[in-house]
Amino acid sequence: MLKFGVIGAGHLGKIHIKLALALTDHYEFVGFYDADPENAKNVAELFQIKAFGTPEELMDAVDCIDIVTPTISHYQLAAAAIRKSKHVFIEKPITQTVDEAKSLLQLAEEANVKVQVGHVERFNPAFQAAMPFLNNPLFIETHRLAQFNPRGTDVPVVLDLMIHDIDIVLSAVSSPVRRISASGVAVVSDTPDIANARIEFENGCVANLTASRISLKNMRKSRFFQKDAYISVDFLEKEMEIVQMEDVQGEPGPFDMVLELGEGKPSKKIVFDKPSVEPINAIQEELRTFAVAIENDTTPPVSLEQGLHALSVADQIISKLIDNGSIIKQNIL
Repeated sequence: MLKFGVIGAGHLGKIHIKLALALTDHYEFVGFYDADPENAKNVAELFQIKAFGTPEELMDAVDCIDIVTPTISHYQLAAAAIRKSKHVFIEKPITQTVDEAKSLLQLAEEANVKVQVGHVERFNPAFQAAMPFLNNPLFIETHRLAQFNPRGTDVPVVLDLMIHDIDIVLSAVSSPVRRISASGVAVVSDTPDIANARIEFENGCVANLTASRISLKNMRKSRFFQKDAYISVDFLEKEMEIVQMEDVQGEPGPFDMVLELGEGKPSKKIVFDKPSVEPINAIQEELRTFAVAIENDTTPPVSLEQGLHALSVADQIISKLIDNGSIIKQNIL
């Protein structure tokens, strides 16, 4: 049984606490730390758990720590925990800068501890259901649109929203990035609220990513196009659909949709499928897999290296936005 604690008990932190408390097969929940004494008192009473006076006291009492704080504090807290040989779960983005993430990677290797990054959409049941069907996608299109919320506007929409889809794309394409281009517009904040990025991979795959935090409605959809197949994943509604083309065998049925591809080429039949999606809580599943990686001494499903890769691509996108005049250069990444 792993002794487990949470640093940060804001909106998301409270969700982590609630779900970790339910994972009794893996975790002994020791307590939490929050920088706001009044909030710490309320959370301790709500969940009947112990509030620690400092992050260091909590780290000393646990085997693994869950960091659910603003990104600016991720590096300091994670580095302190790793130096104490504690396993670390850290919310996305992994750190504020690429150099900080590289430093964490070195520290974790030296300490021989597990670090998992909270790219929660990897555990979205719709994406989990789609994964077995993803086979060398050639074109990917993502839309992540959100209604305006002042929380998160201190960073570009690339780090606020798009980084979810950056990680999804990188997990689906087994090829190095060759070229990145991007553009964006700042509408209500000082950094882009709408951004579009085009990522070209060495194997020829192209991903077109759009993120907005000033939309009238929420949307979180990704579309994967590959040889003879189209896969649509709705992360918000937790649904997925597959459209495949198959060779026509024998005489087509009266309701079959058949494509005639020209003389000398076999006809193709279009097949629609909407596989069932098993309901799972994505945050609880990522916390469970973190425990399993520690228990079995295996690589976490979203490793520190993968978190660094996603942040590095986000950094390159932001650099393109700066070059294009979409964003004023600040202390961002």
